[in-house]
Amino acid sequence: MKKRTLISWSTGKDSAWAFYQLKDQSEYDLVGLFCTINKEFSRTAMHAVRVELLQMQASRMGLPLDIVEIPHPCSNAEYERIMEDFVAVAKSRNIECFAFGDLFLQDIRDYRIEKFKDTGITPIFPLWHQATDKLALEMINGGLRAVITCIDPKQLSDNFVGQEYDQAFLNALPENVDPCGENGEFHSFVYDAPMFNKKINISVEEKVERDGFVFVDVKAIDT
Repeated sequence: MKKRTLISWSTGKDSAWAFYQLKDQSEYDLVGLFCTINKEFSRTAMHAVRVELLQMQASRMGLPLDIVEIPHPCSNAEYERIMEDFVAVAKSRNIECFAFGDLFLQDIRDYRIEKFKDTGITPIFPLWHQATDKLALEMINGGLRAVITCIDPKQLSDNFVGQEYDQAFLNALPENVDPCGENGEFHSFVYDAPMFNKKINISVEEKVERDGFVFVDVKAIDT
């Protein structure tokens, strides 16, 4: 029997490629996505993507979407309580695994493993320890299309926000920046991918600075 699995969905490239790598594996049955959103702004946490774009991604994949609302601001204790409640709901639906797009940050992996201990749900990491330079090219060459929605200006120039995640973007990155942004240098929104039934047409709008990060607003120009 395949293990019923939910994908932790950020709207970005790593969670999308984690799904893509798992979808044809005989061990897992990918039955849905879940994503945390900032309740005050109706945008995804960290990536700051509009909820309607998140919903369009799920629709393009033909999968149900669980939206987990978190307040703003949100303490770590409150975040953990909200996620514990969601894990309990998932368990009641016979979910056996949560899949994450983590690449190499051991402390984050250890944190997830610790929080899932004794829940009956197993965290899995399909992209773990893949070389990020090769992975970046694999995603681009595999048909994933994304735009950079957020950057940390302490690590990367804000000139990169709003750019396409492509070979030219990778070529322009400073040597100290991970090509997949695993250290939080940048975040992305996937508007087309091999598992989408059609592309999401988007426009890239104004740039804003908030809470020490630089974001660009992305809007859908179709339905």
